[in-house]
Formats: sequence, structure tokens, C-alpha cells
Amino acid sequence: MNLSDRITIDPNICHGKPTIRGLRYPVENMLELFSAGMSIEEILDDYEDLEREDLLAVPPTPPAFPKSNALK
Repeated sequence: MNLSDRITIDPNICHGKPTIRGLRYPVENMLELFSAGMSIEEILDDYEDLEREDLLAVPPTPPAFPKSNALK
């Protein structure tokens, strides 16, 4: 699986926000964990169903993904 394939957008999961492999872990939450100073290893310890490659696929800055229309 390519790193770019690990970030998915599905309107039925997390209100269409980008998630990691559709596992209901929004990319923005992972960015918050990184911003708080957590390392990849610490995040993997807390989220056992994530893989190192999942976290490497998280962009270092918030991506310009399209906004969800769920609230319209």
C-alpha cells in the first residue's frame, strides 16, 4: 500500500473528513497529537490498530482536502 493510499475520504465515515484507512481516525486528530509533541511510537502504543506507515502518510501540515457538505 502506498502512503498516499492510507488517507481516505468517505462521506459515511467521520462526516467526510480525511481518515487513516477508513478506521475513523481523522487526520486532523493525528496532527493534533503530533502538535502536542507525541512521537510516532507513542501514538502507535495508544492506537494499536494503526501502523507506522499510516502515521508517515499524515502530512506535516493540514492538507487542503475538500470540506464536507454534511452540515449543509
